[in-house]
Amino acid sequence: MEKINIKKIVDVLPEGKSTLVCGLPGIGNVGRITVDYMVEKLKMEKVLEIYSSHFPAQVFVDSEGKVHLNRNTLFYKKLSKTKSLFVFTGDFQGNTPEGQYELSWKLLDIAREMNVGIIYTLGGYGVGKLVESPRILGAFTDSSLKADLIKNGVKFPEGEPGGGIVGSNGLIVGLAYKFFRIPAACLMGETSGYFPDPKAALEILKALSKLIGIKISLSDMEERCKNLSEITDKMQSDMADKEKKDDLGYFQ
Repeated sequence: MEKINIKKIVDVLPEGKSTLVCGLPGIGNVGRITVDYMVEKLKMEKVLEIYSSHFPAQVFVDSEGKVHLNRNTLFYKKLSKTKSLFVFTGDFQGNTPEGQYELSWKLLDIAREMNVGIIYTLGGYGVGKLVESPRILGAFTDSSLKADLIKNGVKFPEGEPGGGIVGSNGLIVGLAYKFFRIPAACLMGETSGYFPDPKAALEILKALSKLIGIKISLSDMEERCKNLSEITDKMQSDMADKEKKDDLGYFQ
């Protein structure tokens, strides 16, 4: 097996410049939740699948017992005669630094073929605590992008994200501009990082839909956020009750 194998589903050659949005599993699974929602709501078409020995040595088994091999997938939607959208997501990022670089490079090779004019990578920014109103933090490769990012709600607080951006979200952005001359930005939603976080995904969707110029219903994502809030509120209430009982027990 080659280190990276491409399985093409349909041939696509967009007219004009296209946009690529990448959301792979990571902190709070924020990027993956965001792009999965986009693929579903925009009814996007599967273009190709990437299989690689850089993914973990395992397979997924569904509820019926059917196996599928780890893969990353590229989806496509024609928005207008001269405007197209690609979305890239998948089961895993590369499991070594070498794998991260090779998979990111392969994706960017494909992006160049698809005439991609700008790239957005999406992820979570872990803060280690529950966040009621997540901020969207940003990073970019071309200063011309910053004003539009700020206009659409992306924040650039000094010193954040501390330590840079780890994994595919950072590599794709960095390689895109340095070697492929494609402007790119990373959007990171604040998240506790404790569980899959639709709240951060919702805030990214609000900003991203304006940046790309698409209309997408957010009602189902808002419902997920409401359900999550109810669960976390109950967890916090149960913890408070337990601590109160423990304190009372100490004095008995």
